[in-house]
Amino acid sequence: MLMENDIMHGITMTLLAGSLVLFAVEVEAGAPKPTGDETIRPADAQLEELWNEGEFTEGVAVGPDGAIYFSDITRDESPGRVLKFDPATGKTTVFCKDSGKSNGLMFDARGRLIACCGANYGKQALCHITDDGEVKVLVGKYMGKRFNAPNDLVIHPDGSVYFSDPRYVGPEPMEVDHMSVYRYEPDSGNVTRVTTDVEKPNGVVLSPPAAKTLYVAETNNGTTNIVEGEQTTPGRMTLNAFPVKPDGTLGPKRVLVDFGKETGVDGMTMDVEGNIYAAVRTAARHGIVVYSRAGKERAYIPTEDLPTNCCFGRGKESRTLYVTAGTGLYRIDLKIEGYQPATAK
Repeated sequence: MLMENDIMHGITMTLLAGSLVLFAVEVEAGAPKPTGDETIRPADAQLEELWNEGEFTEGVAVGPDGAIYFSDITRDESPGRVLKFDPATGKTTVFCKDSGKSNGLMFDARGRLIACCGANYGKQALCHITDDGEVKVLVGKYMGKRFNAPNDLVIHPDGSVYFSDPRYVGPEPMEVDHMSVYRYEPDSGNVTRVTTDVEKPNGVVLSPPAAKTLYVAETNNGTTNIVEGEQTTPGRMTLNAFPVKPDGTLGPKRVLVDFGKETGVDGMTMDVEGNIYAAVRTAARHGIVVYSRAGKERAYIPTEDLPTNCCFGRGKESRTLYVTAGTGLYRIDLKIEGYQPATAK
């Protein structure tokens, strides 16, 4: 997931959260209006800024109470935090003051907030953040070796958790031999590596109606701890689909979108019709891009700052898309309900 914007003289330097990607892009005031299929977005739909006082916002997720939770990641040794936005009052408060450098967030069917906590002085583990803000490690190692930097997650209707484990930033030594996608079974505590067929996995989502496809963003910026001025050679930037087998393992990869030399996808979510809402961070055309199951673009929601993640609300807000970008939180009303795999039947 991507991290940190520093703007000087119209040049944006972007850190991939847990990550860091450097490129130059002209910064324009404001974002253009959304375009594309009007069965997805109303003709007059526009992003609304809700809060913009963070350092680097990420991992937006909706709670059972309809509140919106999101990570605010720091770039140094100071603790990250989880914030909570209440749609009823419009107020944003601190839910967890030391998140263990949480990134991706999602609530399970039991109402527990599950978090991917990264490196750069974080917990490097899949964690449970309790209602009183305590961060408890669920699993922190694979085959006795510490994870690189758990980044994003999605919870299957059966309760298992798929999560990505790349490394974009952090001085900690890397113990695991590959940046992979894993499946965690909460009842047994077992963790299984489900694919090594991506160079550096980032966002992950499951398809409706029965979570039979896992979509994985491959976002390889070419470094595991970038520093300012470092010259890197990025690898693959793609969006991929994997069939989910009955035992939870994955079938062969299918590439849906290849971004070539442009920065690809960060976090993602889905609607009930199976469209993919991807936080795309290309220099020239960043924002939330809506893709069909086959990888065809259907709509585009521009963001002024580089986007990191998105999720749909619940209840009366089930057609509202929340977006983390830059240092803030945003929303936009759409025409299709979001898919919540953790509580799907």
